[in-house]
Amino acid sequence: MTDKHQTKGRNANGAIPPGKPDASTSDAAVKSNGERERRSAGPDGPDGAEVGDTFKKQPG
Repeated sequence: MTDKHQTKGRNANGAIPPGKPDASTSDAAVKSNGERERRSAGPDGPDGAEVGDTFKKQPG
């Protein structure tokens, strides 16, 4: 599993290289999913900014 984007840590953990999950997935689908995930905090979480703002608030 050698890839120019694969880090030593990802290799050690047996992670697949980043990018297309398989040949049948279109480039448009990969791009769309990547853009959507940059805006979310997790697979079922809120917007990433909402989570960040939560931790920036002062207690009390």
